[in-house]
Amino acid sequence: MANEEEEEEASGCISPSSFTLLVSCPSALSPSQVSVAFCDTYDRIPHPDIILENSISQIWEQRAQNNKSLFNGKKFRYGGYTLHDGSGSDPEHHLCIHLGLTDYRTFVGTNLSPVWERFLVPSEDDPVLCQHTSSPLGNGAVVETLDKKILVLQRSNNVGEFPGHFVFPGGHPEPQEIGITSHQHDKELTESTNSDVSREMFDSIIREVVEEIGVPPSSLSFPAFIGISRRNLNVRPAAFFFIKCCLDSKDVQQFYSSAQDGYESTQLYAVSMVDLENMTSRMPGCHRGGFALYKLMVDTRKSIIT
Repeated sequence: MANEEEEEEASGCISPSSFTLLVSCPSALSPSQVSVAFCDTYDRIPHPDIILENSISQIWEQRAQNNKSLFNGKKFRYGGYTLHDGSGSDPEHHLCIHLGLTDYRTFVGTNLSPVWERFLVPSEDDPVLCQHTSSPLGNGAVVETLDKKILVLQRSNNVGEFPGHFVFPGGHPEPQEIGITSHQHDKELTESTNSDVSREMFDSIIREVVEEIGVPPSSLSFPAFIGISRRNLNVRPAAFFFIKCCLDSKDVQQFYSSAQDGYESTQLYAVSMVDLENMTSRMPGCHRGGFALYKLMVDTRKSIIT
């Protein structure tokens, strides 16, 4: 398990395809090896600049006026992690992901703000300290078909972020799915809540694949966690999973034609590893990081076999 591996850009500006690997799990972790600590300790800290802080509401109001369908839903906020790397008496890897609570409004007003970089406060320990950004944790799935193809979507031109780009199926784990609207839960239920959030991490990525690709849930293996990448542009984090599909790519294409969320994409591609690598320059950074995590997993498995 590695962390803080970065894709550097030669130019001075931040490329939309540049990324940082926050957590890499090339051995791929099962649900029993991934836990969650859900606590208000990991919520966003308001920025001390009042004018900058007030701009969050102003940006949201402007966006809402132009798009009446905007919905301010709750999201889980990425707040870091702790890990046990398999040393000592316990040989297994264990990862605990720290999650707070945020919402789409704050995401639009911080990470997606035209002045998003002003919300970052670098420190000696972390050159990109994101304590003042919303940073909701997204998710993505590298889905491998029976004939060893990887499924990639081309985003619609109607979506708000990265229209026309290639992405893996994904979205977000949703607090509302497990009845979380705030941190006002009974402290005695903290362990139960953490377990529910951890389960939602894995359940949500299956939901996203089913909704965006159209395949039945029964065709998918249980997700294996492979890491978290962060897009350098807007410092947006996303957790990635590896999933096997028992259908071949031709069958998957037939299911895609009736996908529930098919309007978000215009085409589904089933590609080889070589073709996928050639497509990464047209991927948002967090998804390009997802490919890097998948490639690390594949290379690790090859080294074990040989």
